[in-house]
Amino acid sequence: MSEMKRISFIGAGSMAEAMIAGLLQHEHVKKQHVTITNRTNDERLEYFRSEYGVNATRDEKQLIEQTDVIVLAMKPKDLAEGVAGIKQYVHEQQLVISLLAGVSTKSIACLLGRNVPIVRAMPNTSAAIGRSATAIAKGEYATDDHLSFAAQLFETVGIVSVVNENLLHAVTGLSGSGPAYVYYLVESMEKAAEQIGIEGPVAKDLILQTLIGAAEMLKQSPKHPAVLRKEVTSPGGTTEAGIQKLETYHFQEAMVECIKRAADRSKELGTAIEEEILTKRG
Repeated sequence: MSEMKRISFIGAGSMAEAMIAGLLQHEHVKKQHVTITNRTNDERLEYFRSEYGVNATRDEKQLIEQTDVIVLAMKPKDLAEGVAGIKQYVHEQQLVISLLAGVSTKSIACLLGRNVPIVRAMPNTSAAIGRSATAIAKGEYATDDHLSFAAQLFETVGIVSVVNENLLHAVTGLSGSGPAYVYYLVESMEKAAEQIGIEGPVAKDLILQTLIGAAEMLKQSPKHPAVLRKEVTSPGGTTEAGIQKLETYHFQEAMVECIKRAADRSKELGTAIEEEILTKRG
């Protein structure tokens, strides 16, 4: 980053921790320039103090007035309550970065009551090991410089793609929720391994290396996934027999509908929050 910034996190969950760990590891911010708060969990705040050496406070005035960047990392349902306590201290020279699934920059600006620059981001939980796939989009009052700063921030925990905000619901369904789909697949493979006589560490090692190897092949090869699949699938062989069984259960159709449903749910959550905001304003 071009210059050190003071960053405040509202919300002390796993995503806030992943970002703080990445920022400090890459020395993009000094620990004394990071402050974090949450609603009620004192033990969690003490953990951040001892583990990362960052500041923790419930003084909302101090939290916001002494910062350059505000990261909204609470649960979407807690947005209105979380913003209510800080909005009187927020000003338009600050940057707000939102990690809230489904919540538009317009809704956040409306709650804050001013034309503050907002960048919306959708990372995933692989940020905890520096392997997130994060998409970011700028709101109405954010500049390209704000977007560039946010990109550099999220590059400390993985890769970053810049998209239009209207695509972030789709991103949520695809990569935001994506790790859970892979974990669900691994659960199924572990159950199958047990049923065919391979248990414990041996099964886990084989499954994980298979996933890692396949992902690396996809990353390095210019070939389409369908081509790579067909290269492993000999006519009349074992892989073909397995794929045919997946087709019987409509595996691809299920995955497509899974991702579409997650994207739709992101839209539903965003709409519900927007309606709540309009109701309160009315």
